[in-house]
Amino acid sequence: MSVLVSRRDFLKASAMLGGGMVLEFCLPVTSTAAGGAAASEVNAWIVIHPDDRVVIRIARSEMGQGTFTALAQLVAEELDCDWARVSAEFASPNEHIRRDRVWGSMSTGGSMGVRSSQDYVRRAGASAREMLVAAAAARWQVPVAECTAADGVVAHAPSGRKLRYGQLAADAARLTPPKEVTLRDPAAWKIAGKSVQRLDIPDKVLGKPVFGVDVMLPGMLHASIAQCPVFGGKVLSVDAGAAAKMRGVGKIVREESFVAVVADSWWRADEALRRVAVEWDLGGNGHASNETIAAMLREGLADRQLPQARKLGDAPAAMATAAKVVEAEYRSPYLNHATLEPQTCTAWLKPEGFLEVWTSTQNGEASMAAAAEAAGLPLEKVEVHKMMLGGGFGRRGGPQDFVRQGVAIARAMPGIPVKMMWSRAEDMQHGFYRPASMVRMRAGLDAQGNLVAMHTTIACPSILKVLMPGVLSKDGIDFTAVRSFTDMPYAVPNQQVDYAMRNGHVPVGFWRAPGQQNAFYRESFIDELATAVGRDALEYRLAMLKPGDKNRLVLDAVATAAAWGSPLPAGVHRGLAVADGFGSFTAMVAEVSVGPGGQPRVLRIVVAIDSGHVVNPDTCRAQAESNVVFGLGSILYQENNVKAGRIVESNFHDFRLPRLSEMPRVETVLVPSGGFWGGHGEPAILPLAPAVCNALFAATGQRIRSLPLKHHDLRAPV
Repeated sequence: MSVLVSRRDFLKASAMLGGGMVLEFCLPVTSTAAGGAAASEVNAWIVIHPDDRVVIRIARSEMGQGTFTALAQLVAEELDCDWARVSAEFASPNEHIRRDRVWGSMSTGGSMGVRSSQDYVRRAGASAREMLVAAAAARWQVPVAECTAADGVVAHAPSGRKLRYGQLAADAARLTPPKEVTLRDPAAWKIAGKSVQRLDIPDKVLGKPVFGVDVMLPGMLHASIAQCPVFGGKVLSVDAGAAAKMRGVGKIVREESFVAVVADSWWRADEALRRVAVEWDLGGNGHASNETIAAMLREGLADRQLPQARKLGDAPAAMATAAKVVEAEYRSPYLNHATLEPQTCTAWLKPEGFLEVWTSTQNGEASMAAAAEAAGLPLEKVEVHKMMLGGGFGRRGGPQDFVRQGVAIARAMPGIPVKMMWSRAEDMQHGFYRPASMVRMRAGLDAQGNLVAMHTTIACPSILKVLMPGVLSKDGIDFTAVRSFTDMPYAVPNQQVDYAMRNGHVPVGFWRAPGQQNAFYRESFIDELATAVGRDALEYRLAMLKPGDKNRLVLDAVATAAAWGSPLPAGVHRGLAVADGFGSFTAMVAEVSVGPGGQPRVLRIVVAIDSGHVVNPDTCRAQAESNVVFGLGSILYQENNVKAGRIVESNFHDFRLPRLSEMPRVETVLVPSGGFWGGHGEPAILPLAPAVCNALFAATGQRIRSLPLKHHDLRAPV
């Protein structure tokens, strides 16, 4: 069954199947099409129906970024089928394990969906094409070399005979896949590289896809959850007497770290939860605040025994002899992911000891592992149904706390499906936040104003320490915390980067473009240096980039597209930034104005991106726009404050999202230079904050060294 199932059809199918429906494919090898004709699995990625419909299985998650379509394009390109006959469905995590992880990684993050799986998915398409050709040659008893495949048809030119893929699929499925295949030159692409209509959009416009919050199963109950308001706290005691008497309430579930109410509707569960009196053990963190966190980070900056994440030349010695030294300190706050779909998980522990889970996840395999661990079951006894995501941004990848909670609640209600959904306040106050950070930069300039030395000290929590401690370097360096400095493209002969890991009690996690604050710090500081020596921001950067550096390509492209250096309307000012990351190279020009009351307004964003190859240009442009609107909120007004150990903000009234009226015009220039595969889900957010803040400096003369902008008075001096 396709994942693109309407809510109405979902309910009908659920009732017919007793609730145990599978939202991905039904069976490996073959499935039954309408009318009873069997479809054939040519390989794990491709199922072909007798009527030539092609179903492509996608291992990655879809959260609006377009991976669902882009990967299908790559497979279809090498398969050389009729794109109009293509659909896609999610691969089953359970089948994935049973078939020895046949679909590779199921993780969707770090802009890796296409770039890290493009090779093997293209090979799957090419392999299936060769098998179809071989099947046709065998049926005709002619040499394979005399047969060609195109648009879903295998042809034998000497005899003029043709066979459709649907006629050949069953025979092809019985053949041994070729050991080696030749992939097409991107210059010859017919499906990939084109702005084809995304497979998920038409149904999304009609409200058909089922997201995690939409799951409905026969006899299903609902759960609302409360966790300790102070991170790391535990349940001491629970008085649920009043809640247990409320209408529709079925059970009060108490775990070490949370309390949940299960009822016949989520609203009733949440209302009853408000009546539950919980005494919490705050774990000694009830005193934490913005001030204590800032002091922790500042202590990190002052530490003189820090590990070095990068050492090139001798920065301190070069600084001592520099003609001019410039120093600045920058900082940024914790940030919630603020996905529009709150964390949710539906779990059903069946009497036969099989667990089914429906959830919006960025990693179906990780969700299955978390569910199995929470249920005490082997992986083979767990199925995770991957839903469409109402936003991910990293929140639904590594932690998987919502899956563990959903399964724990289901264990307390065996035999009954239970959908757990967090309230908006719970979601805002119990995230894995973008790390707060503080960075000090010192630059040494020679007599000509050239940057000859740079010493950077970074103090911030480590995401890897929280979620992936085994990935930390042996001296405790978190590469996400130091990126943009350790891989700085500028040819500066003396560089030193020190890292002070300072993890407080606030849990941190991967937030869209982990470490992206560093691009704000670096590119704003580079602008400070250009200003200090009276040089143009573009010229100053280009002078430090080596010939052939792809950062030069995108800087030149964005400067041309934005007409850098040309006159602007009165009151409009430009800023520039460049940053590479997630496999791609990005440069940006922002045009801003400042109102009489000091209100900043971003009017226009021009962004140039080199990702090597582009699979779907329209989707890539959409992702650039998505990066802008997502990042704009964090620049203008978003922050998460800590008081008495807990997050202050509780909903979108105090954690604002950008409004339509605040969205600038975004012009995206794609300049793929070929030869590599970069991502598009995150790179365009990297230069956004520095480009905007550099433009605000041009407008006001104020250098913005901390975000959000709501804390800065940008009014013209009286």
